[in-house]
Amino acid sequence: MDKIETTSSPEVATLNVTDKKSHVTFADVKALVKVGIVNSNLITVFTGFWLALYFTNTPFMAKWDVFLLTIIGSTLVIAGGCILNNWYDVDIDPKMTRTKTRPTVTGNISLNLALTLGIIATILGFSLLMFTTIEAVLFAFMGWFTYVVLYTMWSKRRYTLNTAIGSFSGAAPPLIGWAAVDPTFSVIPFGFFIIMFIWQTPHFLALAMKKCKEYKSAGIPMLPVVRGFEFTKRQIVIYIACLLPLPFFMAPLGTIFMVVATILNIGWLVIAIRGFFMKNDLKWANVIFIYSLNYLTVLCLVMVLVTINSPFS
Repeated sequence: MDKIETTSSPEVATLNVTDKKSHVTFADVKALVKVGIVNSNLITVFTGFWLALYFTNTPFMAKWDVFLLTIIGSTLVIAGGCILNNWYDVDIDPKMTRTKTRPTVTGNISLNLALTLGIIATILGFSLLMFTTIEAVLFAFMGWFTYVVLYTMWSKRRYTLNTAIGSFSGAAPPLIGWAAVDPTFSVIPFGFFIIMFIWQTPHFLALAMKKCKEYKSAGIPMLPVVRGFEFTKRQIVIYIACLLPLPFFMAPLGTIFMVVATILNIGWLVIAIRGFFMKNDLKWANVIFIYSLNYLTVLCLVMVLVTINSPFS
């Protein structure tokens, strides 16, 4: 693993950000909980829950209370992890344009308050998920622990493999949704997990290319910073190519899903390969990043649409 040493620490930043007091806005709250990350993860929690209803022939109304507990509990766990990420990264966030206005950096929300909110949200989230299944709680904990401890506190500032390590946390939400309904093993949630795990690396490597200078300034060893754009582009192509066979492992979802998912994969791979022939790497990285967002949205939407009859019957 590629490793770099950094001298920054969360304690250093407290001297600069805790002495400023300002009015907390709704925008501050959204930034603190990283509402974009929360929303994207909830999409996959919902999709996993929906698919479990379909494959267990369970009407939605029979599990509406479990649904609320799962969604609210997952929201709090994910938000809690994001808040703790903001709390820990307060020393490096001022060095990046996209993070320098976070309330933990501006001082609108103190570090002590952020730490308290992160812990409370996490505990409340796990407490609500306890009323679903223990398996759902375990998957939520593994995702939270990977993001907060293994990614944020351990690998993010040390290894280029931080992206792969953090990918587990982003792949856990569909398992939470499924396990809340059906705690037994099934190829569908496992296949969904693998797709999400692989999807995240090209998604975040593209973002790392776009923000390469900022990551370098912050001392974060993202792959483009350490190994350069050409190596990163090859990795993106490899990961996207690994998605190609995965729709066939989810054959129970039907032909329509497999065809749409395959088209999405081929389209993304074609765009990725074009990167070797484009002079503007940042423009290409932006296209890869935007495609990845649409990819996830369309994939989850198709999963729901091809199984839309059963849950509400």
